Amino acid sequence: MTQNKNVEVERKEKRSDSSKVGVAAIKYITYLIIFFGILWFLINYVFGQLL
Repeated sequence: MTQNKNVEVERKEKRSDSSKVGVAAIKYITYLIIFFGILWFLINYVFGQLL
């Protein structure tokens, strides 16, 4: 006795959303600019007064 079953196969493609990548890149570049700005301030004004 054979059983015939209907099986539906769904194929989903993973899409990379380029706008999310762009937003993340801008966010982390902003973090780096702020970090280096604070570092520059510390080197020039705080440690510069000590030397």
